[in-house]
Amino acid sequence: MQSWGLGRRRARQADERSVDGHGRALNVTGCGQPLPDRPGLRRIGRVVWGIATDGGGPRAGRCADHVVLSGAALTAPLRGRIIGAKPGGGASSRRIRTSVSQGTKINLTDLTLAEQGEALRSAQCSSREIVDAHLALVERLDGQLHAFVEVYRDESRQLADAADRARSAGMPVGPLHGLPVGLKDLCDIAGRVGTIGSRMWAARRAEATSATAERLLAAGMIPLGKLHMVEFAFGGWGTNQLMGTPWNPWDMARHRVPGGSSSGTAVAVAAGLAPAGIGSDTGGSVRIPSAYCGLVGLKVTYGRISLHGTGLLSWTLDSIGPLCRSVEDCAQMLGVLAGPDPRDPATLALPPLELPADLGCETLDHVRIALPDRDQLPSFMHPAVVDAWIDAAARLEKLGAEIVPTRLPDWFFDLSKPAGTIIASECFALNRDWIEDPNQPIGDAVRARALNARNLAPGEYAETLRVMAQRRRLFGEWFRRFDAVLLPTVAAPAPALDEIEEASPLPGYLTRPVNYLGLCSLAMPAGLHQGLPLGVQIIGKPYAEREILEIGKAYQDATGFHRLRPSLAAGA
Repeated sequence: MQSWGLGRRRARQADERSVDGHGRALNVTGCGQPLPDRPGLRRIGRVVWGIATDGGGPRAGRCADHVVLSGAALTAPLRGRIIGAKPGGGASSRRIRTSVSQGTKINLTDLTLAEQGEALRSAQCSSREIVDAHLALVERLDGQLHAFVEVYRDESRQLADAADRARSAGMPVGPLHGLPVGLKDLCDIAGRVGTIGSRMWAARRAEATSATAERLLAAGMIPLGKLHMVEFAFGGWGTNQLMGTPWNPWDMARHRVPGGSSSGTAVAVAAGLAPAGIGSDTGGSVRIPSAYCGLVGLKVTYGRISLHGTGLLSWTLDSIGPLCRSVEDCAQMLGVLAGPDPRDPATLALPPLELPADLGCETLDHVRIALPDRDQLPSFMHPAVVDAWIDAAARLEKLGAEIVPTRLPDWFFDLSKPAGTIIASECFALNRDWIEDPNQPIGDAVRARALNARNLAPGEYAETLRVMAQRRRLFGEWFRRFDAVLLPTVAAPAPALDEIEEASPLPGYLTRPVNYLGLCSLAMPAGLHQGLPLGVQIIGKPYAEREILEIGKAYQDATGFHRLRPSLAAGA
């Protein structure tokens, strides 16, 4: 059994440090580029790039090679002017607004939901100012990014004004009240257009409001609009032949895939067009775009969040989940979205979700994390992804977790195929009338995926479900020794759109087994490779969302990778 050299790696990383002007350690690993001459930093070891602040948090520049930066300084709230440094280059910054009440400078579109909420509570800004800031960015960038199907400009401003009036009146409001959110265009709102990613439904008006939209609105959140997605939510690259593929904001010069099927959600949140968004995950559609776009994405246990009023891909495997800029934001949104709903029987028999107000834990000493044998990973893994995965294990071990090298069941990575069988069969059953009609405007790739269900042998779908139930029991026995499993989220950084093979199963290869086995999973950013995000996923047992969020929070606080932001200058 390989030891992965965690101790040796940890010792090496200890020598690759910088400290900021306050003496806080900033761990840097990767390409060993010289430290730029920036105030507030002094050199201790090899570094990739520097950070400059004038009293606030860090601003990540783009790295010439693999990975990144961590440390206590990266977990401070973003307040003040934030500057990004590139090796050998100048600084860049986003537009800054000045708070009238405090006189401090806050870039509202760079904040997490939790930080925006704190800014509201401390009267540093208003809901209207937050909404206006995001809408201005949508106006400036979405012509290229193509994240939104429809922008609710007037409606969101009216809701923001109402939220400000409620707050000014001293009414009790929740932590998400008055904060904006983007909705994947399969979460219906009665009377509004809902395309489910298909041009065929470009004029379809929803008859009911989804449970997801209901609960976000009840919490006081403000929908900024509907976001693009893969047609019928059936695809991992994030492409959409007829309605257009959103542009991954981490490379504004070349069109790279955003990941799917929650493509527009990931692009909007990564670029700051929205502080958080809703996606869905049937075989990885929250986690894949989170990995390609550098976000935190939560795949919940099936039934944790109601699917009422949601456009379905697979009634067996679908789940709704948030894509955010921090673990705290995912937890806050989960707390609003989760719960029983008589309109969705799958939500009625689940154990209750208990989330503490503060997810932070002082140590991970109580946590055992399985680290699968590297030899079990598929042969097409990118070396930078594997390095980031091993680095994540070392960081979690340093936080006190017991990292246990082990082997997954031999069939684990074969589960992508039977998961695909279930998805294709159920997608075809739901959409057969128009999938088989060649006159309907449906993308060729999505149509071909769904039509694959016609090639199944009699009884094959039923047998696939029987074997799935059996393997869920077997994996449950295997999982009893551990609290979580650590795996990469995707096999490689986001490829260019013109380089992908549309029919390739590569994007969902590492994510589909989680859906098939009925587990939950948290996708976490894990650094950069040549300016593109890397990701890992923390996989938990059924209904163990709290546990994986706590592990993710510890990892987030130790690394600060969630603070990395793409440079959007080329889209200005």
